[in-house]
Amino acid sequence: MNTPPKRLRRLLTGGVTVAAVAASVLVGLPAAAAPGTPTAGALPDLQDGPRPTVHTQQAYAPEDDFTAKWTRADARQLKRLSDPSAGSRENSMPASLTMPEVPQDFPDMSNDQVWVWDTWPLTDEHGNQYSINGQEVIFSLVADRSLGFDDRHVYAKIGYFFRPAGVPADQRPENGGWTYGGLVFPEGVTGKIFDDQSYSHQTQWSGSARVFKGGEIKLFFTDVAFYRDAQGHDVKPYDPRIALSVGKIHATGNGVKLTGFTEVQDLLQADGTYYQTGAQNPYFNFRDPFTFEDPAHPGETYMVFEGNSAMTRGAATCNEADLGYQEGDPYAETVDQVNASGATYQIANIGLAKAKNDDLTSWEFLPPILSANCVTDQTERPQFIFKDGKAYLFTITHRSTFGAGIDGPEGVYGFVGDGIRSDFQPLNGGSGLALGNPTNLNYLQGQPFAPDYNQHPGAFQAYSHYVMPGGLVQSFIDTIGTSDDFVRGGTLAPTVKVDIDGATTSVDYTYGDGGLGGWADVPANVNVTPGGHVKPLR
Repeated sequence: MNTPPKRLRRLLTGGVTVAAVAASVLVGLPAAAAPGTPTAGALPDLQDGPRPTVHTQQAYAPEDDFTAKWTRADARQLKRLSDPSAGSRENSMPASLTMPEVPQDFPDMSNDQVWVWDTWPLTDEHGNQYSINGQEVIFSLVADRSLGFDDRHVYAKIGYFFRPAGVPADQRPENGGWTYGGLVFPEGVTGKIFDDQSYSHQTQWSGSARVFKGGEIKLFFTDVAFYRDAQGHDVKPYDPRIALSVGKIHATGNGVKLTGFTEVQDLLQADGTYYQTGAQNPYFNFRDPFTFEDPAHPGETYMVFEGNSAMTRGAATCNEADLGYQEGDPYAETVDQVNASGATYQIANIGLAKAKNDDLTSWEFLPPILSANCVTDQTERPQFIFKDGKAYLFTITHRSTFGAGIDGPEGVYGFVGDGIRSDFQPLNGGSGLALGNPTNLNYLQGQPFAPDYNQHPGAFQAYSHYVMPGGLVQSFIDTIGTSDDFVRGGTLAPTVKVDIDGATTSVDYTYGDGGLGGWADVPANVNVTPGGHVKPLR
C-alpha cells in the first residue's frame, strides 16, 4: 500500500466500516475510497441527531416568490458528521470534506507589496475564466502592508494581478508567478456615489468582473462608506452599495494595463423588503455581486449577492419552515426554544437581481433564492456553477457566524437544484458543507488573531473560496497555527480540487501534492487574441 503524504495522514479519519459506508449512502454522502487509494479516507458514523429537511431540487421561475431554506435541521447535520472522540488539535470533520492542511512556510504572491484576500478571475457570462492575449488576470482585495492585518477590511481597495497563461502549475514560480499591476480605481473615484460625503473613510469590497468585446470590462463590486468618529465608533450605519464601473484591458507579451474605471454607477441598495437595511440592523450584510447568464433563460443576466432577511434586529423571529424538522423527529427543537436562544440574530440570505437592459446598468430585485434564518448570519460571495444540467449554488460562512445551537467549520457550503431558483438541497447529506477547513468541533475556535490552543492548526487557514470550472477551489490564507505558534496570511492559498457528483462533493487528494495544488493558482480556461478570436486553453 502506498503511504499518503504526512499532511494527508493527519487528516485521515480511520478505516472503512460497513456502518460508515451505509451512512454515506443513506444521507447522500460520498462513500469511502477503495482500500489503498490515497484520497479522503472513510467517513465517520453519524452522531445522533435530527434528520435533514427533505428538499426536492425542483426549479421555479427566477421571478417566482419561492425561497429555498437552509434549515436548522439541515445545518445540524454538520455536528452529526463530527467525530466526538477527536482529541486536541485533531480534525473532527470527514477528510472527504476537509481542505488539506496548509503549511506555515507559504510564499507571498505580491512579493511583500500588499495584503491580498478575496479574489476573483476575469470571466464571461458562463463563468469561463479568460486570459487576454496570453495573459491571465485576477482581481483581489488588497491593502497596504503598513496596515495591521486585521485593519485591512475597512481600508480595502481592488487591485489586479497578471501572469502568462497556459503554464503548468509545477513549472511556475512557487508563489504562482503573478505580477501586481496596481489598483483598479484612481484615488477618490469610488467615493463619489455617496450622498453623504461626510464619511470617515471609504472602501471597496468583493464582486465579479465580466469581459466583453473589444476588451471592455464591467467590474461589479461593493462600494462602502463608513461614518465613524475619532475613536472609531459608528456615527451612523455604514453604507454598502452594489456598484458598476467600466474600463478596458490592454494585454501584450510584456504585461497588462487597465484604463478607464473613472466613473462608478450605483446599481442597488438594500430595500428593506427583501433585503435588510441599516435602519433595520446597523450590522446588516449587503455585498458581493456575482453576475451570470442563466442557461435556462439565454440572454437574461442575473446577479446573486449576500444579504440578510429584511427583519428588524432584535425583533426577528424564525418559524417552523426555518427549522425544517420532519414530523415526529425526536431531536427537533421548538420554535419557541430557537427564538429564545439568540439564533434570531443570524438571518442571512442569498439575493437575486435581474438586469433590465443589455448594458447591465439597470437592475431589479427579485426575492431571495435562499434563506438561512436562525442558521447563520453570513452567506458571503455567493456564486453559481452549472454542471450536468444542475445549478450549484456556493457560498462561504464562518464558524463564528452560525446561530446558537449550530456548529460547523469555516469554509464553502453548497446547494444543488434544477435551476437558479430551486428547492435547493444542501450538499453532502443536507449539511451543505462542500469544503471546510480542518476543524475540531469538540473545542472552541478562538479568533484568527488568537486561535484556541486545542483547536486544529488549520481551523483558520483559508477563507473566501471561489469555485472554478471543473471543481478547482481558490481561497486566501488567514491564520495558520494555534495560540502558541501561528502566522498570519494575506496571500492566496494553494488551489485544491473537489469532485462534484450529484448532491455530493469530495476532495481530490490525488490533485497536486496530497490534495494541495499550486500556490495562488487561478488558471484561465479560455484565451482571447487581439483579433477577438476565442480559443480554449488546455
